[in-house]
Amino acid sequence: MEAVTQTDVKVRGRKKRSKAERKEARMFYILTGPWLLGLLIFFALPMLASLWISLNQWDLLTPEKFVGLKNYRTAFRHDPLFWQSLKVTALYSVFSVPLGLVFSLLLALLLNQGVRGMRLFRTIFYLPAVVSGVSVLVLWAWIFNPQVGLLNTMLGYLGIEGPGWIFDPHWALPSMVIMSLWSTVGGSIIIWLAGLKGISPSLYEAAELDGAGAWQKFKSVTLPMLTPTIFFSLVTDIIGKMQTFGEAYVLTKGGPMNSTLFFNFYLFDHAFQNFRMGYASALAWVLFIIILVLTIVVVKSSALWVYYEGERN
Repeated sequence: MEAVTQTDVKVRGRKKRSKAERKEARMFYILTGPWLLGLLIFFALPMLASLWISLNQWDLLTPEKFVGLKNYRTAFRHDPLFWQSLKVTALYSVFSVPLGLVFSLLLALLLNQGVRGMRLFRTIFYLPAVVSGVSVLVLWAWIFNPQVGLLNTMLGYLGIEGPGWIFDPHWALPSMVIMSLWSTVGGSIIIWLAGLKGISPSLYEAAELDGAGAWQKFKSVTLPMLTPTIFFSLVTDIIGKMQTFGEAYVLTKGGPMNSTLFFNFYLFDHAFQNFRMGYASALAWVLFIIILVLTIVVVKSSALWVYYEGERN
């Protein structure tokens, strides 16, 4: 009789747990349902549609014509501008990503000092992230103007003849790299400051007791503790820079001699100027795969250089 009673108790306990688990599962789907629905409607389905369109020849006006992998073969074998756009995007990313990381880190270190008025300086440096957009790009178009622009005017005061900037095929891409510092550093500073605030002061105290100077503390304490922040900023910057579009569209339209023919602008040109939607979709998938591979490489390599404080060997 006692054994039967214990069995009944176990069965009732399982029923209660099962009922609680079902209730929890229902609540989970109710709360995540809108996000999952949005993911399906606005991301998953359009991506699948884009993949199908990339296998077709379509101009928005006539019915689709299935051509298989022809669009991809055309891009890789018969389109020199495809490789030029990849080259421009790669060079821009190679220079702008590390420069942005280093420059924003140095500014964050300065803005992390405990001196009076620092909140004002933080606000000033963050302002470009707030006002970024087409208006700022138009402003930079005037700054880069070789005749009346601010840069060449200032260089003229120093007796230096300024270059043509975005109007010169040799300077157009470096101009874009310089401008990228304005648009990205402000937002990155906030992330770096959060990382710096998360470093325990006891680590610096221990380093000082060991006789470490400013450079040793930065190299042995600050930099290792900031590796998660570096990892996050590196991944997001690579993804962002590989998708650069507005700068080329507003300022240069591809630039002199296609010197600023960014991949996203080239894709846009085929889609909405030439109405080659199939080819543009193929280009979009090529870019997606490139970004995916680069992201995976960075994520996989993070185990070698990213340090998390809670980790134990």
